[in-house]
Amino acid sequence: MIATAPFGNTGHESSRTLFGAAALGSVSHADAERTLDLLLEHGVNHIDTAASYGDSELRIASWLRREPDRFFIATKTGDRDYKGAKESIRRSLERLGVDHVDLIQLHNLVDVIEWETALRDGGALEAAIEARDEGLVRFIGVTGHGLSVAAMHRRSLERFPFDSVLLPYNIRQMRDPLYTEHFEALAQTCAERGVAMQTIKSIALAPWDGRPQTASTWYEPLTDPADVEIAVRWVLARPELFLNTVGDVKLLPHVLAAADKFDGEAPPADEVEALVERRSLTPLFV
Repeated sequence: MIATAPFGNTGHESSRTLFGAAALGSVSHADAERTLDLLLEHGVNHIDTAASYGDSELRIASWLRREPDRFFIATKTGDRDYKGAKESIRRSLERLGVDHVDLIQLHNLVDVIEWETALRDGGALEAAIEARDEGLVRFIGVTGHGLSVAAMHRRSLERFPFDSVLLPYNIRQMRDPLYTEHFEALAQTCAERGVAMQTIKSIALAPWDGRPQTASTWYEPLTDPADVEIAVRWVLARPELFLNTVGDVKLLPHVLAAADKFDGEAPPADEVEALVERRSLTPLFV
């Protein structure tokens, strides 16, 4: 079974590998049910979805009826204004078939202008706080992509005491000195404040760059189980991090199997170097 750890200061012990429900965006009901069985088999107890992930919230609704009180449920709103975010949060509850969720996240909040809009009076954060006060959500987080995401998350934490952050973290991206510098500064802030750190893109190989897209992920992923295991172990070797699974249900078994086998040790450095060279790992953000 996949190990658990405290999810920041929320009081919840989350599986260190969270289910990234973007993978459910366009799958059938039958495929979704098989995915649930796989998550239960590995002890995953935390689901991360979003209003913008196609049918994901609708697929999860049947899981929550089948396994009540089993999962910590996180969703996201991409709206930046109060009215839009308020409507989005309530629509997500309806689609999920619940009266509250554990975590609402301001989705991909990196652009400076959008950031100012969302966090000022009359912005999306106000709607999230209101929803928390009304008991519709328990915690509030922020997510993002791109080179500036870690620095922007630190700005967000200075503006408001978010309960969680989410951002990319993988072998190749962390070889960018600037990205690493800002990531480590964010990690220190999160450790000091008890903010949960969720990571994405763990098994990224490279941008598609016009090549035929063979997976439902927006980046080309690693697909060989041995390669996936190295990448997953590399992320989980930092005990403060949570790993969000891949956005393709076909690759999910490899990620979960690697997380299940994780013994607390990072992969040997020579194996990591061999993977970088053999697969020509390319950063997603430059």
